[in-house]
Amino acid sequence: MRLPRDIDWNELVVPLRRFDYEVMRTTGSHLRLATSKMGKHQVTIPKHSPLRVGTLNRILADVPQHLGMEKSDLIEDLFA
Repeated sequence: MRLPRDIDWNELVVPLRRFDYEVMRTTGSHLRLATSKMGKHQVTIPKHSPLRVGTLNRILADVPQHLGMEKSDLIEDLFA
């Protein structure tokens, strides 16, 4: 599946909850999400609308690496 375009920060935060990511704090225009599934992991998401493609790409590369899955599978799970 192709990397989605015009994704709002909230359209990424809500589906990440399925992978046990929870908002830990908000600082300015950024959210810090964390999970303890498969070890501790944190990811920072800017509250931008839409998210820049490079920023989204980096987040969608970091999360599946921690979860031990393929990036394409995560994209399909989150946005399909």
